[in-house]
Amino acid sequence: MSHILVTGASGFVGSPTVRALADVGHHVRAAVRRSGSTFGPGVEVVQHPDLTETVDWRPLLDGIDQVVHLAGIAHTRGVHPSLYDRVNHQATAQLAHAAAQAGVRQFVFISSIGAQCGPAADHAVTERDQPAPIGAYGGSKLAAEVAVRASGVPFTILRPVALYGPGVKGNFKLLARAAASLLPLPVKDFGNRRSLLGIDNFISALNFVLATPATLGETYVVADPGIPPRLADVISTLRKERRRWPLILPMPTDYVQIPLRLIRRSDMWDRIGGNLRVDPGKLIGAGWHPVHDTITGLKSMAQAAAPRKSGTASRSTR
Repeated sequence: MSHILVTGASGFVGSPTVRALADVGHHVRAAVRRSGSTFGPGVEVVQHPDLTETVDWRPLLDGIDQVVHLAGIAHTRGVHPSLYDRVNHQATAQLAHAAAQAGVRQFVFISSIGAQCGPAADHAVTERDQPAPIGAYGGSKLAAEVAVRASGVPFTILRPVALYGPGVKGNFKLLARAAASLLPLPVKDFGNRRSLLGIDNFISALNFVLATPATLGETYVVADPGIPPRLADVISTLRKERRRWPLILPMPTDYVQIPLRLIRRSDMWDRIGGNLRVDPGKLIGAGWHPVHDTITGLKSMAQAAAPRKSGTASRSTR
């Protein structure tokens, strides 16, 4: 088993990733910005400065075989392009260079589908497409990929689509809140399909590339397998798992699309009403076996979020 450094260890993706790696026997060094995080046996918690500052990575890389670099700034409105570049690009470049000097045998950079394409595409996106990021976030991730390749460290790059799972943040958190409400939702006419990635599938893909030398030097898009769901499918699935009626109503999509385009927010429309079908066939062809499709993953997430009955809770208390 390996000694693995995981950056961004306290986040929505980092926390379950650290626990999963430790559970299969790896010794994990979990790098966090703030003290107080605990992960259980097999995990060494270390603190590092904010990535806007210069970080001496050498102590954190001492004795490390593999690095999983998760830390970064997510796609969020209001972030200055220079901050994306500093944290997502330059800090990644510095860590990759330090890892090369330390003799790390694999650097797994968790990039983003945003480095591959914009928020919508008219075809199934694969790694064979020429990268065409839109905006500072995607550009910073692609620049980081270039830096990783140039650093000399053996690498694998993963470009995941939007993730979901217990404790999800960002746009999917808003969607989950809408699904949890009692209000009818007028999303029946949204026929677009968008690929998603369950946290269990992400961890499965990460475990696969960490254990598979043939993935060195490769870049993979990562998404749940199968046909991506429509927005109405996502809402209906989450509500049915709560034993509620879907309450999905029709509404012409122009009622949303036209106002957004008039206020020059076409990007927001693309994220809501555009297609983004991502084909993970390259990673599956290399030997990755996804844990579930999206609908099954959404059901599991809804079940995990459902409040437990008092009798069940008392039986599980030790």
